[in-house]
Amino acid sequence: MAKVQITQTRSIIKRPKNQKLTIKALGLGRINKTVEKELNPQISGMINTVSHLVSVKEI
Repeated sequence: MAKVQITQTRSIIKRPKNQKLTIKALGLGRINKTVEKELNPQISGMINTVSHLVSVKEI
């Protein structure tokens, strides 16, 4: 599986609860925080849910 670098680019203030929980589950929570994850169907679905709040770069 490929690795991706996920960076939070926008705030989660005034976002629906499911988006806030998804950001926390990805290990984010602050703007400009970056995590590396293995790209699998679960992570891909999480990224799709919050795609407007994060930027994704393949490693």
